[in-house]
Amino acid sequence: MAWALKLPLADEVIESGLVQDFDASLSGIGQELGAGAYSMSDVLALPIFKQEESSLPPDNENKILPFQYVLCAATSPAVKLHDETLTYLNQGQSYEIRMLDNRKLGELPEINGKLVKSIFRVVFHDRRLQYTEHQQLEGWRWNRPGDRILDIDIPMSVGIIDPRANPNQLNTVEFLWDPAKRTSVFIQVHCISTEFTMRKHGGEKGVPFRVQIDTFKENENGEYTEHLHSASCQIKVFKPKGADRKQKTDREKMEKRTPHEKEKYQPSYETTILTECSPWPEITYVNNSPSPGFNSSHSSFSLGEGNGSPNHQPEPPPPVTDNLLPTTTPQEAQQWLHRNRFSTFTRLFTNFSGADLLKLTRDDVIQICGPADGIRLFNALKGRMVRPRLTIYVCQESLQLREQQQQQQQQQQKHEDGDSNGTFFVYHAIYLEELTAVELTEKIAQLFSISPCQISQIYKQGPTGVHVLISDEMIQNFQEEACFILDTMKAETSDSYHIILK
Repeated sequence: MAWALKLPLADEVIESGLVQDFDASLSGIGQELGAGAYSMSDVLALPIFKQEESSLPPDNENKILPFQYVLCAATSPAVKLHDETLTYLNQGQSYEIRMLDNRKLGELPEINGKLVKSIFRVVFHDRRLQYTEHQQLEGWRWNRPGDRILDIDIPMSVGIIDPRANPNQLNTVEFLWDPAKRTSVFIQVHCISTEFTMRKHGGEKGVPFRVQIDTFKENENGEYTEHLHSASCQIKVFKPKGADRKQKTDREKMEKRTPHEKEKYQPSYETTILTECSPWPEITYVNNSPSPGFNSSHSSFSLGEGNGSPNHQPEPPPPVTDNLLPTTTPQEAQQWLHRNRFSTFTRLFTNFSGADLLKLTRDDVIQICGPADGIRLFNALKGRMVRPRLTIYVCQESLQLREQQQQQQQQQQKHEDGDSNGTFFVYHAIYLEELTAVELTEKIAQLFSISPCQISQIYKQGPTGVHVLISDEMIQNFQEEACFILDTMKAETSDSYHIILK
């Protein structure tokens, strides 16, 4: 049996009236907004929702790091989603960076109650400028004598101990601090982004920099060399008040965009959180000073005994090679990428070990990094060296060598097959790139582990025994892989030597 609930007549009239009133109250919404004007994106674009969204941290901050560094400067609103944040700074203005301790309970107990050291750097973001960083900084030093690129505003900083700035490193400062105490450091960047542009005609686009912080703990010897954490962010530096104008311009441009276009860009955050990165590689310099064991009072110098082998004179140090090995760990691979000017791709190859990188084919690397950087990375991975313009071989002549040659000639007359006990002579390769007499002098001096100033002149023995002074043009006409015997002769007016090529 079906049951039906029947309302009284009066109730039906009341219900129909309520329905009509409700429909009438909604009838104006579509007319005011227009067809299709109501959408969820419009609601999310309201200021109340924007305010809540701007207070949220970026979605890449899920990983809890031992330390966090916060730059108290707003990020640009004109940065697309999934791109790195960009922060504008004014030249010479003090900006606070808060050093926060994010360790969990029981994490890194060895630094409890101890100090750590942080090194601040301002470096180039563009890999083209990273390649010429030394020349760029030296040019800036020449144009701005006595100035520094990065400074610490010590009176405004809190909690820093023993701040230092190396006069030879204009873009680096360091200090000690206690993670258990409040620490804020105020930095000043004195260079502007347009100082390093290629063409300076006015209105040019400035190059971006990076602020990187590397933190180390103390080892058993009391040296701060054990790496703890590194983070960096991208910045651009403008003349005073220029960063404020640029921030305002970006904000006005974003306000003119449609809500759909705004969804493709990041919101502007009041502070900049530095993101984790690989530690900055330490550069090792090779000492090319003359060997202290050389005595200028000797009438001759030698590479060894009669056969020219280096038995007594130390061989010059081999060139420093930085080839990637299959046993290289992912962290070492990141440092190798930094040293070889591939910093842009460190995030892309974060988990790649040396074996993983070496397995990449030429097409793989070009597809990942593009044609220019891909070919450069592939050649670096394979350890390909540039072929020198000219290669010659030299062997030093001595009295013992002459006597052995005479004995060998006498014995060859008695034995048709030559001397079975004869000695072989060791030659040393010299690689020339500039094909100049100065370069040849430096290479021979390096071979003998002496100073180039101790070589007065270099001669080549002519067909009739004459000594012809070596010139750039003569070196340019040397045959490839030509062999020479070096003879030394004491200079008459000084303690230097003449070198004769035979």
